[in-house]
Amino acid sequence: MIRRLLITLVSSSLGLPVFAGGMDDDPLIGKVMIGQFETRSTDGSNPLVLEAHGWLGKDLQKLWIKTDIERADGDNEEVEVQALYSRAIAPYWDFQVGWRHDSRPEPDRDWAVIGFQGVAPYWFEIDAAVFIGESGQTAVRLEAEYEALFTQQLILTPEVKMNVFGKDDAATGIGSGLSDIELGVRLRYEIKREFAPYIGVNWTKLYGDTADFARAEGEDVDDVQFVVGVRAWF
Repeated sequence: MIRRLLITLVSSSLGLPVFAGGMDDDPLIGKVMIGQFETRSTDGSNPLVLEAHGWLGKDLQKLWIKTDIERADGDNEEVEVQALYSRAIAPYWDFQVGWRHDSRPEPDRDWAVIGFQGVAPYWFEIDAAVFIGESGQTAVRLEAEYEALFTQQLILTPEVKMNVFGKDDAATGIGSGLSDIELGVRLRYEIKREFAPYIGVNWTKLYGDTADFARAEGEDVDDVQFVVGVRAWF
C-alpha cells in the first residue's frame, strides 16, 4: 500500500501515467529492500547494522538509493548514502553512476560513483563500484553474495565484501591498498517472502595502513561476530 501510494505520487508529480490493470507496458515501479538489519555480538560492544536499498523507475532506467549504517554505544560510527542513476545494459546487469556521501566517520567525504550490479553465472549477485573522491582519492569496492536453498523457506547466504583505496586518508583511518575484507554467512527462515529472521557469523579483518591506524587507536584489526537480524522487503 505504501509503495503504491509512493509510485502514484511520483508519477503524478512527473506527469507520468500511473500503472493500472496492466494497461501500461512499462509502468513506474519501486522496491525497498532491507538486506541486513542486525545486531552483532563482539567483545566490548554490540553494534547495530543496517544495510538497505530502494529503487524507483521503469524497466530500463531507475533511481537507486543505497545506505549502510553502523551504530555502537549510542553513536553512529559509519554512515554512507549513495544516490545512483541505474541503466540496464544486459540481461541481469545494470550500469550505475551517481554520488556517495560518507557522514561518518568524520570528517565527511563525497565521492563520484561508477559501478556495475547484476547476477553472474551460477547466480552470484555482484555489486562492484569505483569511487572518485576529494583530493584525488580513489577506491574500489567489490561485493558478492550467493543464496543456497535448503528448502523454499530455509536459505543460507554466504557473502564477501572488500575495499581497496588509492592512498592514505589518515583523518578517517583509511590506508592505501587493500583496506578490509568482510566475510559473512547467514541462515534465514522466510516466514513469508517479504520477511525473514536470520542468524549468522561475520568476520572482518583490516590490512595494511588501515590496520596500522586502527592499532594506533587501540582497536582490533581482526574480529569474529555472531549476528541476529531480519531481512525484509516491500
